[in-house]
Amino acid sequence: MTPKPILNTTPLQYISETGDVTRQLPEFAKNPRNLVPLYRAMLLTRGFDEKAVALQRTGRLGTYPSSLGQEAVGVGVAAAMDENDILLPSFREQSAMLWRGVSMTELLLYWGGDETGSNFAKTPGDFPICVPVGTHFSHAAGVSFALKSKGCDNVAVVIAGDGSTSKGDFYESINLAGVWQLPVIFVINNNQWAISVPRSKQTASETLAHKAVAAGIAGVQVDGNDVVAVREAILEAIERARKHNQPSLIEAITYRLTDHTTADDASRYRGDKEVSAQWANEPIKRLRNYLEQHAGWSRTEEEQLMNRISLKIDAAVEEYLGACSQPVESCFDFLYSEIPEPLKHQRQAAAELSQSDA
Repeated sequence: MTPKPILNTTPLQYISETGDVTRQLPEFAKNPRNLVPLYRAMLLTRGFDEKAVALQRTGRLGTYPSSLGQEAVGVGVAAAMDENDILLPSFREQSAMLWRGVSMTELLLYWGGDETGSNFAKTPGDFPICVPVGTHFSHAAGVSFALKSKGCDNVAVVIAGDGSTSKGDFYESINLAGVWQLPVIFVINNNQWAISVPRSKQTASETLAHKAVAAGIAGVQVDGNDVVAVREAILEAIERARKHNQPSLIEAITYRLTDHTTADDASRYRGDKEVSAQWANEPIKRLRNYLEQHAGWSRTEEEQLMNRISLKIDAAVEEYLGACSQPVESCFDFLYSEIPEPLKHQRQAAAELSQSDA
């Protein structure tokens, strides 16, 4: 018998912004040293973002969306997933993608305009980055329907921002998930801003988790700056999906500390005072506080970790900058298994134009 869907709009939290434990930790977190990999992953993501923004500012990368302040959402989600589960990311989930094995070079290639960056060597089952807002919700419904039809026990996990919950794709997809009881988790990264539109002007819903009620699926809020809480909430949701084909909507409450993308200027629509106040809640400082208090995390360990991360990022950047550019006509080669006749002519024209400009 399928359990009745739950609604919990008291954000789940285990570690406060000062590093204090606010409730009994889940089993995996009772050894503080088990949290070091999560901390490392968030630091790697932040360092990678900083380098990617610098590359964009110097004309060596396309428009880029930093996840500054939101690293715990992706890391917590990915850490709860099994290898054979399927991730459907939006455009700000580099922390989840890196955890699951996507390389920094692949991400740089993608944001540099090379679609071979989406050909993930280690996670071929995961979906590529989705830039159109919310369209991958329906993909997640389709993937989970296929998984259920095939009798698989793996689940689909889709992540998107709070603004995506105002799209028809979102409502249609959670409705299908509820009606068909699909093994899918909808993770909403509520960073409070849909580009320049604040959460208060996006919806009259009391919380985004409440939107699960109409679809008849579980709705849960979690402190999105507490990586332990995110991991635990997603783990519980995945177990509900595996055992009972019960879908869930998880609202992770966090804050976007920087511009929407490198093409945005957030100072045009929000003040420094608001942003400054949110730095006290950011996830990396929070977990560092906890590790220093409970795991004896030292300045030496911090410096050694930062050095290793810096070397890894530099190596990925060097590999990216040294990669051969794809020919212009390659953009036609992966749309269809057999290129339709009209596109063959366009492909040839693109190749000739490219050669004439060389």
